[in-house]
Amino acid sequence: QRQLVESGGGLVQPGGSLRLSCKEPGAILSTFSASTMGWYRQPPGNQRELVAMSTSGGGANYADSVKGRFTISRDNHKKTVYLQMNDLKPEDTAVYYCNLKRLSYETWGQGTQVTVSS
Repeated sequence: QRQLVESGGGLVQPGGSLRLSCKEPGAILSTFSASTMGWYRQPPGNQRELVAMSTSGGGANYADSVKGRFTISRDNHKKTVYLQMNDLKPEDTAVYYCNLKRLSYETWGQGTQVTVSS
């Protein structure tokens, strides 16, 4: 069973919006709630970079390039983390990966392509 399941990528025009979802289907509430959840992206020809992070305590951190446009949120009962992306720009084009860290355990989603183009 895949540890993390992502969905929501696609093709969108500049200025448009997308929402990515990442679920840990095998988790129970207490373990998912204790996890730090992150969204990373890897643009073509570049290294993977952190986009946003949601901590178990409810805090959120963002890369400077997405502040004010992207919002990370989580629904612990659904074992799901979301990335709402507004005002998308061509430079947001990348494969987006969900990441989970919990104590010494870490896992990644399969990646979902986001393409911003007119």
